[in-house]
Amino acid sequence: MAEVISVSALNRYVKTLLDANDLLFDLALRGEIANFVQNARSGHCYFSLRDKTASVKAVMFRSDARRLGFRPEEGMKVVVRCRVTLYERDGAFQVYVNDMFPDGIGSAQLAFEQLKAKLDQEGLFAPEHKKPLPQFPRCIGLVTSKTGAALQDIRNVIGRRWPAVKLLLCPVNVQGFEAADEIAAAIEQLDKSGRVDEIIVARGGGSREDLWVFNAERIARAAYRCKTPLISAIGHEIDFTILDFVADQRAPTPSAAAELAVPDRAEYARKLFILEENIHNSIQNKLELCYNRLDETAQAFSRPQMQGQLAQRQQQLKMLTGQLSAAARAKQRSCALQMNHAASLAASLNPYGVLARGYALVQDEKGRICAPDALRAGQSITLCGAKSRIRCTVDAVEEPNESTQKL
Repeated sequence: MAEVISVSALNRYVKTLLDANDLLFDLALRGEIANFVQNARSGHCYFSLRDKTASVKAVMFRSDARRLGFRPEEGMKVVVRCRVTLYERDGAFQVYVNDMFPDGIGSAQLAFEQLKAKLDQEGLFAPEHKKPLPQFPRCIGLVTSKTGAALQDIRNVIGRRWPAVKLLLCPVNVQGFEAADEIAAAIEQLDKSGRVDEIIVARGGGSREDLWVFNAERIARAAYRCKTPLISAIGHEIDFTILDFVADQRAPTPSAAAELAVPDRAEYARKLFILEENIHNSIQNKLELCYNRLDETAQAFSRPQMQGQLAQRQQQLKMLTGQLSAAARAKQRSCALQMNHAASLAASLNPYGVLARGYALVQDEKGRICAPDALRAGQSITLCGAKSRIRCTVDAVEEPNESTQKL
């Protein structure tokens, strides 16, 4: 008789078998989305993957769903990277999805437009966020495959245009499941290192599916957070990815990115040559101008001209000397008249001249000149004349009217 086991033991045994299968542990599965539901509270996604004849339940947890570059929709064909196992509690055979990609041009374009509109609305494409590229970079970080043609193209162009610059390669896979994480991490690593002046993210040409990894949202956000100027060079001129819209500068090819990243030494040599020619011509013109002025000055100081100018200046000097002498004599006469007038006025005011006419000054005992009205009887006074001094004593001081009455 068969061994009796519990349902839990059965489910656990089947789960162990599935988990032990390496093929089922990391599987790429293609199918059409059905019954898609995203739990508003947990963020987990629940849906089914189906083809024409079968379906399987699928779960994508929030940590993985938040990295999606598009919005899954009913009926969309996708390729998922998943792990196949059994949910023990319900005995449900299902797949746990780690990553999801649109399958087919129509779905891929829809996912592209959805993500582009979302990031544009958040401002990741805003022109004011774009950083200018350095004019003379010293070190350039490269995020590309170490075996791809893009690396060799960039090295050739930079070596020809500006060989002084250094290149710092951060090698990554440029397609496949792990590529998006590697590219985003490389951008962040180079930006935080502080060793590079600008970053080039490059990949050579390829199919639309080959370039699809550069539409990943995590790469776009890593480029947006990057403080170092970043150039996107993915595919060919007709190829556009989400990274192209976020980058500070988009180049149609890796070779064009190298031309944008560094100046052209041949062009600068040409500019220096033109500048040298302009300086040389300017100096020659300046010398010719100085020579012309020197010739004019030499002609102006020639012997005949100098003798004529000296004779003219001598005549002017003689005329000015005569005018100066006449002015000095006129000034002397005017000053003599003023001095004579002042002397006459001073002589008329000289008190000794008055004394010479018979008048006398009255001085008191202390020699002070006093008026007759200030004298008193018995006072000793001195009369000062022009030639003698007379000492007197005042007998009486009388009013003029009184003396007239006595007479």
